[in-house]
Amino acid sequence: MESSYRSPLRVDLLGGFRLQAGNDQVTLSNGAERLLAFVALCRPRVPRNLIAGTLWPNAPERRAAASLRSALARLNGAGRQMLDVGATEIRLSPDTEVDIDHARSLAHRILDRDAPTRDDDLSPAAVSVLSSSLLPGWYDDWVLVTAEEWHQQRLHALEALAADFVRAGRHADAVAAATVAVHADPLRESACAALIQAHLAEGNQAEALHHFKRYEQRLQSELRLQPTPRLRALVADLQTAGRQAIRSPTMPNELLLAALGVGSVALVAGGIQSGGNRAWRHLGRPVTMALVGAGFMASAAVVALADLPDSELLPPARALRLHVHREAMVPGGRRPWRRRSWVGAR
Repeated sequence: MESSYRSPLRVDLLGGFRLQAGNDQVTLSNGAERLLAFVALCRPRVPRNLIAGTLWPNAPERRAAASLRSALARLNGAGRQMLDVGATEIRLSPDTEVDIDHARSLAHRILDRDAPTRDDDLSPAAVSVLSSSLLPGWYDDWVLVTAEEWHQQRLHALEALAADFVRAGRHADAVAAATVAVHADPLRESACAALIQAHLAEGNQAEALHHFKRYEQRLQSELRLQPTPRLRALVADLQTAGRQAIRSPTMPNELLLAALGVGSVALVAGGIQSGGNRAWRHLGRPVTMALVGAGFMASAAVVALADLPDSELLPPARALRLHVHREAMVPGGRRPWRRRSWVGAR
């Protein structure tokens, strides 16, 4: 049948259904969109009974065939021009382009490790093509199966593309490609690994560790799982360096203990000097010894908090500091005292 549409036809299935005749977008009914989308995905030739049984699964065979004939009769213009309708089968017109075909070819080229990625494929445009899912919002069984296949294919392609960008020194593009993969599947470890590697290649250690922590928390909260050793190995050096920095107090532990010990001895000496006071003999000395013991226990606690194997179990210990001030004399010059203050992170 002759058609008034002579412009090239293009069917877009990525990001939603669109039919374009030249620069014009053609509006179709939902039934027509599903018919054209099914034929576009099942090329080259699709038996009529397969189309009828898939699109009208709950109808008897003869009723489904009648519904297909009715849908074809309602097609006109660009929609009818897209199809070559035969007695037993229907196929897409040879001059009709389908975007998923170009996207699949791009993914195959990127994933082909036997040949280097072409320069025109190593581009932000390739990331854009791989960013869209197939017919989002369509929940027909025949759509979901094909959409999941494309989902896996494009994620693998994005991860491979990110690695190619890193090797080419194009770190911004590598981060962009890996970020698209992470957004498409936040719990996919290989996508998170690609993003961490891109940040590390650019020297952004904080970004790499941030994304690892966020992935670890989400994996634990949603699936009760832990990252694999392979992923942990990417940030192992960063976490080790962080622990060592956290464990290093303002002054060495040995000096801290020595200072507290000197203060305690001075406190005992003050008590001895007051030995002539009967009240001090009976009450002050036990109190003094109790304070000395408490001081040593406090110092041991500080050291223990600073040397925890995993200091993140107690976040306040990160900035816990014991400030030891110079000895000050109580007016009268008898008993020295030491002032200790605990300061947490602000």
